[in-house]
Amino acid sequence: MYSRIAGTGSYLPEKIVTNFDLEKRMDTTDEWIRTRTGIERRHIAAEGQTTVDLAEAAARRAIEAAGVTPAEVDFIVFGTTTPDLVFPNCGTLLQARLGARGCPAFSVETACSGFIYALSIADKFVKSGEAKCALVVGAETLSRITNWKDRNTAVLFGDGAGAVILKPSAEPGLMSTHLHSDGAYKDLLYVDSGVSKGFKVDAATGKVDVGIKMAGSEVFKVAVTKLGSAVDEALAANGLERSAVNWLVPHQANIRIIGAMAKRLELPMERVIVTVQDHGNTSTASVPLALDVGVRDGRVKRGDLLLLEAFGGGFTWGSALVRF
Repeated sequence: MYSRIAGTGSYLPEKIVTNFDLEKRMDTTDEWIRTRTGIERRHIAAEGQTTVDLAEAAARRAIEAAGVTPAEVDFIVFGTTTPDLVFPNCGTLLQARLGARGCPAFSVETACSGFIYALSIADKFVKSGEAKCALVVGAETLSRITNWKDRNTAVLFGDGAGAVILKPSAEPGLMSTHLHSDGAYKDLLYVDSGVSKGFKVDAATGKVDVGIKMAGSEVFKVAVTKLGSAVDEALAANGLERSAVNWLVPHQANIRIIGAMAKRLELPMERVIVTVQDHGNTSTASVPLALDVGVRDGRVKRGDLLLLEAFGGGFTWGSALVRF
């Protein structure tokens, strides 16, 4: 028994903030942002629009693409770092929206690699026969934890959601997944507040002061090294050469990291699904967003071999080799 991706879906909020919009708010330029990150615009959730709202739209599109009904979904795993509530978790909130009552539904918090982690978990449940129609979601409203006064991080992040449906298959679909973490790097990329530790309050506004902290150059160096190892690990586990990969579907964080991974695989950029210019770093949503774009525009076809990879705060990272 194997699992395969039966359908994909994604959603981006309507509001768009371009680099030129940011020029008016902080000391930055469109050229500075594009040359260093590849980002041109990002989508921002509307007031009152939540992570689960975005996820529901993406999930329904994936369900429709897979040719199943919400009632057939019997397993939900939801990757996010920006949940609607402390509890219930986003998986169960989404479950209630869809009407898939009674099945396991939970969230996974591993920052930007959350979708790869969630995909790995769902794959094992399908392979074991415990799930026959698994919904895997990555969704974020990172704008809610972005410090819009910090030009080094504010230009990077956006909101969005992506989802896939996994179904049983007699032939390998998800060929292997490879997950890693190293908490020794925790001070390089993090949010310095939380429920247990407490939240800071801005004295001027009276609002909770939450912001992403990042040591950009150090994160870049570690990300390239760790992702490179995860990519090689996936190929070695399946006895494949780099030339076997049809498409790289990377975490959409930075065009330079994406380019480094393409070089590692000896792939031309024409065989890399790149969407970072359109939505920035959407954390757990970025891999399924890019995958859905590639599927719907016709580049990714049935039978293609895909290499998915992501890297996030913690640090956490992972890869998945997928026969689509």
